Amino acid sequence: QVHLQESGGGLVQAGGSLSLSCAASGTISSPNNMDWYRQAPGKEREMVASITHDGRANYVAAVEGRFTISRDYAQNTMYLQMNSLKPEDTAVYYCALITLNAVYWGQGTQVTVSS
Repeated sequence: QVHLQESGGGLVQAGGSLSLSCAASGTISSPNNMDWYRQAPGKEREMVASITHDGRANYVAAVEGRFTISRDYAQNTMYLQMNSLKPEDTAVYYCALITLNAVYWGQGTQVTVSS
């Protein structure tokens, strides 16, 4: 079984920064990709950023240039550095780990950006 634990959410003013972490533990098969998703109230969950097993990153257009995804492969940890935050970034942020056979989710962490 794989367990994902997010941390780092909170309340920040518009224009500020937050850094999220996602620590993976358990029996983790390779290769695997890791993603950050978010879900705002009344909206569907959307992928924000992804990073492959070999370090290739992709971002949704809304966060391109403001968010940076990274991984520490030795520590099985993924990060999301969020800069220039906007009120529309307010959501619950989830991390996901995708292997060839399964998708695992964290419990989510709240990010609130005040205007």
